[in-house]
Amino acid sequence: MEDILSKIFLKIKKADFDFQSFEDAYYICKETIKTDILLGVNYLKELIPNIEKAIFKSDISENYIKDLFALNKKVLLALSPYDFDSYLLYLEWLRDPERKFYPPRRKIFKPLVDDLQDLNDRKIDFLGISLPPRTGKSTLCILFITWIMGKYPNAASVMSGHSDKLTDGFYREVLSILTDNTQYLWADVFPSVKFADTSAKNETIDLDKKKRFPTLTCRSISGTLTGAVEVGTDGILYSDDLIEDLEESLNPLRMDAKYDAYLNQLKDRKKQGARELMVGTRWGVRDPLGRIQEQYADNSRYRFRVISALNEDGESNFNYSYELGFNTQYYLDMKSSIDDATWKAKYMGNPYVREGLLFPEDELLTYNGVLPEGEPLKIAVCDVAWGGGDSLSMPFAYIYGSSVYIHDVIFNKGDKTITYPAVIGRTKQHMPHKERFEANNGGHEYADNVDRELRKSNIHINIYSKSAPNNQSKLARIIQFAPDIKKFYFLADKYRSREYRAFMQEVTMFVQTGKNPHDDSVDSLAMLADELYYSRIGKVEPIKRPF
Repeated sequence: MEDILSKIFLKIKKADFDFQSFEDAYYICKETIKTDILLGVNYLKELIPNIEKAIFKSDISENYIKDLFALNKKVLLALSPYDFDSYLLYLEWLRDPERKFYPPRRKIFKPLVDDLQDLNDRKIDFLGISLPPRTGKSTLCILFITWIMGKYPNAASVMSGHSDKLTDGFYREVLSILTDNTQYLWADVFPSVKFADTSAKNETIDLDKKKRFPTLTCRSISGTLTGAVEVGTDGILYSDDLIEDLEESLNPLRMDAKYDAYLNQLKDRKKQGARELMVGTRWGVRDPLGRIQEQYADNSRYRFRVISALNEDGESNFNYSYELGFNTQYYLDMKSSIDDATWKAKYMGNPYVREGLLFPEDELLTYNGVLPEGEPLKIAVCDVAWGGGDSLSMPFAYIYGSSVYIHDVIFNKGDKTITYPAVIGRTKQHMPHKERFEANNGGHEYADNVDRELRKSNIHINIYSKSAPNNQSKLARIIQFAPDIKKFYFLADKYRSREYRAFMQEVTMFVQTGKNPHDDSVDSLAMLADELYYSRIGKVEPIKRPF
């Protein structure tokens, strides 16, 4: 079959939108799926962009366009039991474009859809998702559950949340998708799957046949779960917003109790092989999602997806088609209207640490990017990294008397092939009077290479390397220089570049108690403070002899 399909697709690429070839490919792919699902699915997925390209060709007839749309619908239907993206597109085929859920959001949601596909395909065992409120993350995951129910009607799945009201909403939405044939084509995708039983009281749906543990049970984490539910080998444990709100997240006893409830009433209901989907606002580092992420940080079968309200350029990630979603101005207004803790947790997917912050955002000095008049002394320091998760961090300081302005930063996780050009280029841009590189971990070699490349351009700058002290921990050194760092002026948020914003996010999340995933930005600022205030630097200017 593969040989036949490859020849047909070669013809499709060469021919000028030959409908017969499209149709031949479709039928042969359907036959292939009977014996080789992966091969048939992959070729069907390759057929879709060819059909779409033909649809938008300007010189074809209206009847031909109708035929192409009809064929595209058939292809999506054939793919739907195996491909979640195709299922979502087919499910809402009858709905008006402006009322559809997935197509207007597909550009943003496609990475999440791929994650959910991997969860189904057992490439991962656990998927954690954090998105801002009202962006559609519950609906997307509920649609995923309806897909799983159709694929595995005899496997038990569980949907849980912080309250009965929430899980009742889950139940009603799932039931609507499965039964409303005027809006959704679920029955087309799974024609052989029949309803066996439903119960609004128990929030259960049973498909194919009535079972002790229904195909889906919706039950709050505070409800009766032990002995009443089970998550089958082919089922999904889906928990959404186990933590109700900010108030609950601030209570350590309630957080511990909620996590214990998750372990003893949800996780222990999973049979071996059952997969898990957890959605939630990252209110704090000790919430269930945070604890799981910490425990399985090095396990590639645990995946955590965060899509923040604003991207790295400070623009909305959720400005959907048909004026759905939220634009940049909406989120900027929200940011200015609520406290920083809520903004970071609820909208940026970044659990806000309230205790032990060393550099809270509201305690830092900022400026609008306009430097004072006069000729500054310019100093740059570089905490070298070679990739592998750490960031090369290099602040450029413009000094006017006693005032220090962090006018630019390099903050990059790339390897040396990426960071060398950045360091050399930005050095040429700013022309600092001195650059200091931390000599540890190959920093001495890095400094020599930068100096060598600059000299090739006839640029001579005082570049040197210095090892970090070995008689003091990094944390102690950072805490020592914290008062000096708080005297620096940083660019205000609206004037920051993408990497400056990432740099500042790491700075403002640094804690002096607890764990810091990364400290490269803060370490480079401590190095700068050491260079400015504890090393001998100065600016020499000719003056008129006083005598």
